[in-house]
Amino acid sequence: MKIGDLATLARTQVDTVRYYEREGLLPAAPRSEGNYRIYGPEHVERLAFIRHCRSLDMALEEVRVLLRFKDAPDAACGDVNALLDAHIGHVGARIHELQQLEQQLKGLRRQCTGIQDAAHCGILGGLSAASVEAVEATAGESTAGVRLAVAPRETAAAPAPCVRARPLRSPRTAQSPAGRRR
Repeated sequence: MKIGDLATLARTQVDTVRYYEREGLLPAAPRSEGNYRIYGPEHVERLAFIRHCRSLDMALEEVRVLLRFKDAPDAACGDVNALLDAHIGHVGARIHELQQLEQQLKGLRRQCTGIQDAAHCGILGGLSAASVEAVEATAGESTAGVRLAVAPRETAAAPAPCVRARPLRSPRTAQSPAGRRR
């Protein structure tokens, strides 16, 4: 089969197949007389294995290690277990980071609960304040005595209302009455 057929079977792009070949994850396919790559069932199986590992968020180096073990079926799989344990640890850390991100986003969202002008939007104000803090924290000594100016916000007991009444439309994406894009 040709590269397009392989890509279709593996539900991926031709460029991805070529990339995996360049990275050494997929062995080079023999060529036809017309210089087309000719792939066999072993390429389909290997590409499916690679794609499944990638769908589990494994890095290419992790996939490469797993493929080495797959190619050496008599080798002990202790390192495979260790690799997967380490990957599970990375996933757990990423989940923790995502949960922290979710809490930050929810905190921002609580700062704005109704409709008002953007100049008084609690979300925009919170993002601006956090941006200034981040710049000041990373600038350190290089900007000693220099402070970024941020317009003061009115403080209130309740979060500032800020909900968009209707989506904004740019002229490029506005729809015509017939429902087609201009």
